[in-house]
Order: sequence, then C-alpha cells, then structure tokens
Amino acid sequence: MKAIPRLDAGVSARAQTGGLRLGFLLMPDFTFIGFASAIEPLRVANLAAGRALYRMPILALGAEPVRASSGVCIAPDACLAAAPPLDGLFVVGPNPIPSEVPPALTEGLGRLAVEGVSLGGVCTGSYLLAHTGLLEGYRCTIHWEDQSRLLERFPGIEVSDRLFEIDRDRYTCSGGAAPMDMMLQLIARDAGAELAARVSELLVRDRARGLGERQRIPRQSLPATQPRLAGIVALMEANLEEPLELDEIARHTGVSMRQIERLFHNYLHR
Repeated sequence: MKAIPRLDAGVSARAQTGGLRLGFLLMPDFTFIGFASAIEPLRVANLAAGRALYRMPILALGAEPVRASSGVCIAPDACLAAAPPLDGLFVVGPNPIPSEVPPALTEGLGRLAVEGVSLGGVCTGSYLLAHTGLLEGYRCTIHWEDQSRLLERFPGIEVSDRLFEIDRDRYTCSGGAAPMDMMLQLIARDAGAELAARVSELLVRDRARGLGERQRIPRQSLPATQPRLAGIVALMEANLEEPLELDEIARHTGVSMRQIERLFHNYLHR
C-alpha cells in the first residue's frame, strides 16, 4: 500500500489525544454533497472511536449563514479572520467558479499558510487555492468539468485527473463522493486502517477508492469532432481491470502512440 504523507510527525499523537482541528471554509454557493462527503467521515470516525479524534469548526468569510448551491444554509462557527487554532483547513468551493475571488480569502489563506496550517480544496476549492498562489509547486486535482479552466488560468500548476491528491500539506479532491475517499485515507493515516475500514462500513461504502485512482470522464463530454479520441477512451474503459499499455492501444485503434498523446494533450489536457 502506498505510504500516505503526514501533516507532521505529531499527527497521530494529536488525533489520539486532543483531536485534530480540521476546519471547513464554506464559500457562497458551495457544493453541499462535497461538504457532506468530507465532514461526515470525520464525524463517524469520532463515533466509531468513542472519542473526539477530530474537531471540525465551520468557517465562513463573514458571520452570516452561507447558502449552498442547493439552497441549504449553514451558520458558521466563526469567520475566517477570527478562526480558532487549526491543524488543517479545507476550502469547500462554489459551483460555478466565481469570476472574482474575495481579497479576504486570499489574505486569510495566506496567513494560515504562513502559520503552517495544512490546506485543502474540496471540489472547486482547488481553483481558489490556486488563485491565492498556494498550489504552486504542488500536485493537485479538481472535478473533470473544471480541469480545463484551471489549466488555462494557471498553466504552471501540476494538475492530475485523480479522484484526490495528497501532496505534503496540500489536499485536493474532485467533487461528489471523492472527498469521502480522501478523508478515509486521512483517517487511516491518523488512526489506523482498521478504524478507516469501520468508518467505511458505517457509511455503507463497499470500498474506499485509493490514491492513484482516476476520475472517469463521461464519453459524451468528449469533443464530437474527435471520434478517434472517443474510441480510444471506450477501449480504455473496457479494460479497467487490466489496463492496456500505450502501444497496445495504438495497435488496437490504428492510431499512433504520438497521435494518441497529442489527442489527450489537446482535448483532455492530460
């Protein structure tokens, strides 16, 4: 099993004693499913362990309740400028991505980064972290629908197509249920694989998708003008259990390896 990077050497000790303080910063129009998928595994971990392994303060840019894209409103525990001491903070991004990023967000995240707080992005939260310059030199990911925009806006950032990325003190994930997979990995790191498996069972999760697993891009989202690309993706999807090598894909599809690489680079940005 691939080793999971730590926040620092004292992570497990704090999880077992005083509890890790992982805050969630809700942006206006945040995706509720991403937020729930991220915070609920931590709540269930506390329940399964019988003690507070995690403390999860809810933050916002202001003091007013924050409305999700679904219309649900959540009252924050504190504003970002007056955040309590944190070990990590996850920015739960909005849908759609806003045209402007509030200066208060840039200032607040920058201050936390200087203080050594680990930072994460849920769904489009990755875009907001990139906008503040806090993903430079880090590997990250984002929902497949927003990947092109992230790459176009920040061409120097290393963006993967994985469900989630854990790169030192930066944690990013795509939307939907992917935050749950990332949190299960963090729980396994902090409190052991046995507890993480128990949390997965309580969440009626048949398995936790691990580091390295990729997002599946719907074929209907591929350019209609590129039937060869659609055929290549269909072939890859049909062989997920035993992935084909690039030369095998080229042989089956009649498209050269160089052409395949060019198609993926030009139209899927990967």
